[in-house]
Amino acid sequence: MGDTESAASAPGQPPSGTSGRPLRQVRRLRLVGAAGAVARARDFTRQALQDWGWLPAATADQQAAAEDVLLVVSELVTNACLHASGPEELRIGSSPKLLRLEVVDLGSGSPAPRTPHRAGRPGGHGMFIVQRLCLDWGVVRSPEGTGKTVWAELAAPS
Repeated sequence: MGDTESAASAPGQPPSGTSGRPLRQVRRLRLVGAAGAVARARDFTRQALQDWGWLPAATADQQAAAEDVLLVVSELVTNACLHASGPEELRIGSSPKLLRLEVVDLGSGSPAPRTPHRAGRPGGHGMFIVQRLCLDWGVVRSPEGTGKTVWAELAAPS
């Protein structure tokens, strides 16, 4: 896991990739108290992918990359719903080579892949999936002491 303070964006700042460079395009979705937060986050992300040219996909690899993004969004938002009293905000940032997802919540816990991972065991697969699909991911605590941002980065389709 890439636990790095410089990787998360400060409140009010656009997300930046692990290189520290700002992402070219950024979208934000407030999710505080939203019913159906996971579905809303997926729909919002799908629209961003369409606007940014990831969808409709021209190749099977591009389709797989878009589906991976939607799955990671689902897992991060679901974790915030189950373990952190719900997500506060979803941020999506895009550059030519990278897509960055950030889910902000008020929870105090830290997500981690369940180890040892047991494929047949129900539940607990979310962060294992995130770890497998993403280039990097991490958790950054809020400077105010309450809450965190869970971020994940995926490669843009070629």
